[in-house]
Amino acid sequence: MRTLDQLNAAAKTVLVRVDFNVPLTAGKVADDTRIRASLPTIKELLSNGAKVVLMSHLGRPKGVDPSFSLAPVAPVLSGLLGEDVTFVEGLPSSDSTLARVKAAHYGGVLLLENVRFEKGEKKNDPQLSSRYARLADAFVLDAFGSAHREHASVVGVAKLLPSYAGRLMEKEVKALGRLLHSPKQPFWVVLGGAKVSDKIGVIRSLLPRVSGIAVGGAMAFTFIKAIGGQVGDSLAEDDKLELASSLLEEARSLQKKLLLPSDVVAAQKISGDAKTEVFPAFAVPNGWMGLDIGPETRATFADALSGARTVFWNGPMGVFETPPFDSGTLAIAEAIASLEAYSVVGGGDSVAAVNRLGFADKFSHVSTGGGASLEFLENGTLPGIEVLGGLTPEEV
Repeated sequence: MRTLDQLNAAAKTVLVRVDFNVPLTAGKVADDTRIRASLPTIKELLSNGAKVVLMSHLGRPKGVDPSFSLAPVAPVLSGLLGEDVTFVEGLPSSDSTLARVKAAHYGGVLLLENVRFEKGEKKNDPQLSSRYARLADAFVLDAFGSAHREHASVVGVAKLLPSYAGRLMEKEVKALGRLLHSPKQPFWVVLGGAKVSDKIGVIRSLLPRVSGIAVGGAMAFTFIKAIGGQVGDSLAEDDKLELASSLLEEARSLQKKLLLPSDVVAAQKISGDAKTEVFPAFAVPNGWMGLDIGPETRATFADALSGARTVFWNGPMGVFETPPFDSGTLAIAEAIASLEAYSVVGGGDSVAAVNRLGFADKFSHVSTGGGASLEFLENGTLPGIEVLGGLTPEEV
């Protein structure tokens, strides 16, 4: 994987795919974490005399939709950089965008409009990729959170220009690579979230490498139901019960621990003012939903993690966005933060819990990619990584 160390950026136009998929509130950026994560790459390119052209997606618009415009990002980025940032309206592939890019001065920064406004973006359309490629002399991928997508702005354009990993991309691959290559033991994984189906690959990939996996969130109920537990109205994937049973059998055959909740905090509705009860995880009454791991489970999971030297955490332990069902997730964040271990967290709600407690500096690595980190750990690579060893400048 080529990095910025191999790029001579002086007097070059460099197209950088960043991840500015930030939350907006009333048309303003509500959280600038992802913008800040891009700063080292942008600053390095500017200091080396490049013209920097930034492209990103935001949300899931169906065609051009002003409510998903990247325009609000430009002033925030400008303030963080201490440099003027020119926002370029119109489709990134348009002739007018090309003209604006060519007219801009070296040492400047331009931010293009949302790439998801382009019809061919998600289809990795070759013609669209070519129109992106004509904008620049080189391409830098710094959007780790999108590196698992075979989209035109991630993979397509990278095949047409000399391509390099940005500093964030490089940092992510190194940090997650440590989990795959000789991790210090004991190695524990904590998985949460709604669906077992989202985590099948990573469970199968990591089981041979780990000491154990602790499973929380709604996905735990699919496992519990698969082995005869009563889950009440809790979310469970009935079409994945057989799969859950097979994963439990795999763990047994490998002599690995796969911990499930022993108790849950339940309610009859998802609401901050709902009446809550703690039930055994295998005996949730009808009409009740398990919405967080219970106090006994929090203690059990924390005890299992206590001797770990490597930990990976992805996914909340409950309905984190609705207190009081955030307590289990916060407890796991505290437990991992207290360890003398190499610890990596990925996924929106898990990272939000770490940030809420002010624990980000107590984790070895806070990943900017939830789905991308899972896919990397499953396959050992990503489509966006695979294309960063392609064309050299001499071949273009």
